[in-house]
Amino acid sequence: MSQSPDSRSLLSASSQLNLMEVESIDDKEFDIPQVDTPPTLESILSQMEEEEEPFVLEDTCILNTDNMDAQSCDTSSLASSDSGDPAHLKRKRRPLDQSAAVHGSVLRLSLLKGISAQMVAASDKVDAGLPTAIAMSGVIAVGTSHGLALVFGKDTNQALRLCLGSKTTGAEFGAVSALSINHDCSRLLCGFAKGQITMWDLANGKLLRTITDAHPPGTAILHVKFTDDPTLAVCNDSGGSVFELTFRRVMGMRSCDSRCLFSGSKGEVCCVEPLRTPPDLKDHPITCYSLLAMASLTKILVIGLKPSLNVWMTLPYTKSDPTSVPQLAWQFVPVQKTVNPVLAFCKGDTVHFLLVKKEESGTIHVIKQRQLHLSCDIISLNWINSCTLVLLDSHEKLHVVDRPSQEVLETLDLEQVQLVYNSRHFKSLATGGNVSQALALVGEKACYQSLSSHAGQIVCLGTKSAHIMSLRSWKERLDCFLKQEHFPEALSLAWSFHEGTAKAVVGLHSDSQKRKAAISDKMVELLLQFAEFALKKCPDQGKVQVMEQHFQDMVPVLVDYCLLLHKADLLFNQLYSRLLENTVAKGVFLESLESYIVANRLGHITTPVMKDLLAHYHDNGMMDSLERCIVHLDVTSLDIQQVVQVCWDNQLYDAVIYIFNRGMNDYITPMEKLFSVIGPRVKEGRSLTGDDVVMGNKLLVYISCCLAGRAYPIGDIPEDLVVQVKNQVFEFLIRLHSGDSSQKEEVFPFIHTLLHFDTREFLNVLAMVREQFGHSKAVHHQNRIFFFILKVMVDNPDFTPSQVGGLFTFLARQLAKPNNTLFVNRNLFDQVLEFLCCPDDDSRHTERQQVLLELLQVGGVVQFNEERLFTLAEKAKFYQICEFLYEKKHLYERIVDCYLRDPLRQSEIFSYIHNLMSMPGYSSEEKLKVKQKVLQHMQELVSLCPAKLADLVTWHFADEVQSIISSLQDDQLLFQFLRCLLEPQEGSQPASLLPLDPELYELLLDLMCRFESQELLKFLQTSQHYRLDEAIQITQKYGCNEAKAYLLEKKGDIHGAFACLLQTLKERLHVLSAEVSRDGEGAADRRDDKELDLTLMNVRNSLNQMILFCHRNCQNLDQEQGKDLWFPLLDAMMASQKEVMGLKDKHVSDGLKEMTLKVLNCMSSFISLPAIIQHILQDPVYGRGKLAEIQGLILGMLDTFTYEQTLLETTTSLLNHDLHWSLAHLRSVVTRGLHPRQDCCNICLQHYKRKQDATEEIVVFSCGHLYHLQCLQQKDCGRGQSSELPQPWRCYKCSSSHGGRGGASVEPSRSRSASLAQTRFSSGHQQKGGEAHGKKVLAAVTLDVQQELSWDQLRGLYRGPSRLSILSEVSHGQGGERPGFLVPAQSGAENFHLKLAPPPLFEE
Repeated sequence: MSQSPDSRSLLSASSQLNLMEVESIDDKEFDIPQVDTPPTLESILSQMEEEEEPFVLEDTCILNTDNMDAQSCDTSSLASSDSGDPAHLKRKRRPLDQSAAVHGSVLRLSLLKGISAQMVAASDKVDAGLPTAIAMSGVIAVGTSHGLALVFGKDTNQALRLCLGSKTTGAEFGAVSALSINHDCSRLLCGFAKGQITMWDLANGKLLRTITDAHPPGTAILHVKFTDDPTLAVCNDSGGSVFELTFRRVMGMRSCDSRCLFSGSKGEVCCVEPLRTPPDLKDHPITCYSLLAMASLTKILVIGLKPSLNVWMTLPYTKSDPTSVPQLAWQFVPVQKTVNPVLAFCKGDTVHFLLVKKEESGTIHVIKQRQLHLSCDIISLNWINSCTLVLLDSHEKLHVVDRPSQEVLETLDLEQVQLVYNSRHFKSLATGGNVSQALALVGEKACYQSLSSHAGQIVCLGTKSAHIMSLRSWKERLDCFLKQEHFPEALSLAWSFHEGTAKAVVGLHSDSQKRKAAISDKMVELLLQFAEFALKKCPDQGKVQVMEQHFQDMVPVLVDYCLLLHKADLLFNQLYSRLLENTVAKGVFLESLESYIVANRLGHITTPVMKDLLAHYHDNGMMDSLERCIVHLDVTSLDIQQVVQVCWDNQLYDAVIYIFNRGMNDYITPMEKLFSVIGPRVKEGRSLTGDDVVMGNKLLVYISCCLAGRAYPIGDIPEDLVVQVKNQVFEFLIRLHSGDSSQKEEVFPFIHTLLHFDTREFLNVLAMVREQFGHSKAVHHQNRIFFFILKVMVDNPDFTPSQVGGLFTFLARQLAKPNNTLFVNRNLFDQVLEFLCCPDDDSRHTERQQVLLELLQVGGVVQFNEERLFTLAEKAKFYQICEFLYEKKHLYERIVDCYLRDPLRQSEIFSYIHNLMSMPGYSSEEKLKVKQKVLQHMQELVSLCPAKLADLVTWHFADEVQSIISSLQDDQLLFQFLRCLLEPQEGSQPASLLPLDPELYELLLDLMCRFESQELLKFLQTSQHYRLDEAIQITQKYGCNEAKAYLLEKKGDIHGAFACLLQTLKERLHVLSAEVSRDGEGAADRRDDKELDLTLMNVRNSLNQMILFCHRNCQNLDQEQGKDLWFPLLDAMMASQKEVMGLKDKHVSDGLKEMTLKVLNCMSSFISLPAIIQHILQDPVYGRGKLAEIQGLILGMLDTFTYEQTLLETTTSLLNHDLHWSLAHLRSVVTRGLHPRQDCCNICLQHYKRKQDATEEIVVFSCGHLYHLQCLQQKDCGRGQSSELPQPWRCYKCSSSHGGRGGASVEPSRSRSASLAQTRFSSGHQQKGGEAHGKKVLAAVTLDVQQELSWDQLRGLYRGPSRLSILSEVSHGQGGERPGFLVPAQSGAENFHLKLAPPPLFEE
């Protein structure tokens, strides 16, 4: 930090300086009363108001807010009187920052009461003006609107040291608009609103320079800044220009040279920031360049002023709000063990960082860093240290941001500061407001001169006050929480200091050990205070639950931080002794220890605390929690006798085992005690309680852990005890008698007890013996233990057959292992096999079969009689065993029987047969036997899966299809088989592998008529292998009219097919009429409405099918033949409509009327309308005057006619319009005048009037090129010779391969080269009158190749889907009197047609 001048000399100079010349003031003008001794400004500003306290720094952020509303601190901000922006009069409130609970109060915002009071007094009492600018270094300088600069000390008194300037200066120069103090605090630069700059000596208050010609007149000074060189400064005016100021002193004469660095005509600069190097980095290599950052409205520039002017970087902004204020700030930041300057700049809501470093070559390298995005418009940007920025947004919210993590640490509201804005200077109101609109728009939110940073402090200027901001030290941040009694937050913040994760930390030692020691001592102090606070704030009265909740919120916090600090002595000796005063606090403390003990964060507890813990958990019935704590505690901290007794009394077996194992290295005594409890109950055969089952399971798990080298319930056995523990446990299990045995005790009591308790799980535990011991020892132990088990269980009536079976199953699994070392005698082995194959025991059938199969696969029954084994397997229904034995003997045909008998594997028989018949490893004789076996069981195979059987037959039994069909007696099965065999199935083999016998398809057709007639039509359409006559007979036999009609149509019998379909329609109409008549009579068995709707739907489907039939066939028939199809269909529909007309069923009547109209609309495409009306009137019913019934039909036909007529007229109009537009456009293009590019021929390069005495024709193309006719003829640019028609021409330069620079044809990107017309001129010169005239000769309109292609494309754009062809299709027909049916334009779209009819209308 720069050293300020001697404070004593400043004070003496200030006391002797007369700041205001009172003699020059007119007393009458200002109405000043007469006094004996006129006061000085210092005496006025130094005097205290009545009942006013001395001025001290007041921290506005650590006030006690217990009784204060969260929103009561918000005040409405007043805009600066200098702003001129009414938008700042009302600032929107925002919610408080939620991150305050994490980082605490990071920034100290203090009111400079002395400076603030003196500013107000100077404005009110001596008319010094309102504050406009502020600067801070060793002193604080404040500029005013009346041209004064007040210099204050930064000490506690904040006394006024100097008052620079006078009101006369202010009247001449205007308000102070910018201030700057040099690095040694000896000079002050003042910029004014009318463009002048003054330099003052801060040691004696002397005016050193007045600069009036440094920049163009009529512009205000926006910025004036000292550089590191005291003789060099920069200024920025409201014209957007930047100038370099060089101060010189030659022979006592002071001068200033000005040089323009950036002109406002190239883009207005509104912010400049020179790189100021701190005192400890004066030797940094980058200082020799004197870097300067400039921010214009569109870009950022970094230039070097030394040794010569050089631009090092230019970076344009991204898109942003035009009202956003550009900001710049330099800071030296340590990056990768080096310290380099970083430039932070922003415009809007994004802060960019640029790392500037000097390369070895001497050049400046700028590197972009990670950006910072905020959801606010930033109007001020300042560094407060190398990692922390302070940002001010347009809502006057101050954001403290940590740059490495980009986290907002704190947000403060500056509305109460009433910030000063510099809008008046940016608008240059003092000089007439001659600034650009863009700069004036930015100036609305400009406050560059209201915040100034220096040495980790930021001073902020308000309209009536000044504030200073700095980072709080780590202790102050903790004290802020303590004053608000937020102890958990304070401890959390202190721990982040301890771990080095806190942000913006000030005041801590850089050494890690010293830092942690200091913070640890502070946290101990906080914990003691927190304990006292918890006891003090505990409610004296009320429910116990309230007190418990109070301590549950506080006591775990104490425990947690004590354990984090490894302060167990503090926890148990000091804090616990304090909490003992409250019984509830004591209980919460003891219960909170459980989670830390279980998490292994607390392993040792003092004896008094352990005693209280046992008593509390026991008294409150928390035995499970107590057991969990004991098994995680250090045994040395336990009173073993007391704890063991409590555990036995409360059946805490895990705790008992843990204490014996860890405390005494005794792994046998726990088993003895557990056996002594559970053994008698198991021996007596009593039913075990839930506690007994839990104890037995714990015993089994304990034994397995010991044999595996694991400690119970957690951890591992010490390595030096693992082998010893395994041997001890094994020897214990095979003891012949227990220690306190009686004469009635059975041999091997422990094995006996465990086998009775859970045979299966105990055997699984014993299986670990082989894995955990060495090989030779494992073989010995394994055979011994199983010998004892067999001796206990075999021929012992106490064990149930299921228990013995479990033993035999286990033995079989052991024998089936590849490296089996278990020796079993022949008799015992026979017993195992007899048990596994017992047909009377259905329990675990699959498991027993699997075990026996494993034995067979490893050769475990080689010495056993296979015939007897096969007999046993068949009785037990072990079909996999039978398959294994059959496969060994190559009896594959018998394996088929095994699959058929096994309900679990029946579906796999098809894969087995297919694989066997396909693989080459089997002989033809074996395959033949399998094939014969399959043919014998064909009925069963069809029942299993006809689809899989069909695939199998297709691949391997294609020649046996007839025999298979004859063997199937059930017609339903035969139908399913043939359907899967002949119909194409997705994913199946094609039927082309089979012989295509039509009789098979006809048989399937016959069966389909019987069982699934609804699929008949689909089958006929997809299959082509049946004979038509036989198929027609079959469908006629079963009355399948739709299928028969399809076949007749396919055969060519159109009328026969129509008769079948018409019969079906009449039958369905008759059913509908019958149902409607029954409903009208109100019969008891009245049908449901759903059945009636279903019948109506069947009628509609049948009608649609007939309409499609008529459409398909009428195209090949004349009109008279078409009447034979359409008129019977119309008669049938009208007859049915007449039948239901008298019945009151509107739904059915409307449906039939709609269908009749559909018939009329469809037949009108093939039958003329007069013929249709004549046919209707010939009906005897309608011929006698009852036309009202068909009025709706006739009106519908008339509507159709009107619709078609309108459609035709509209289409014709559209076609005519398109044709007229195309011709008019072409005519306008052809008749457009041409303008030659030059007046010389593009071939001979001579003037087009090269012959003054003769007439010569010229040719001008639409591309602008001009040629002599003779030159074109010589180049042969015509496309042909004709004696009758004018010769067509093409542009030589555009289309000839010889023209142009490259000799290529016309460029595709030039639209003017495509000529649509050519004009030929004839020019001549007459000597009479000396006037030349030209004769214009129009040549024939001709198109070259490119022009024809363009014209074809133009016509194609308006051709579309050929409306004329649509009309031609509409009018197509046999006779001229009727419209023909529209033939579809797309090939293959048989049913596509244009329906020229409006929606049908119905009368109510």
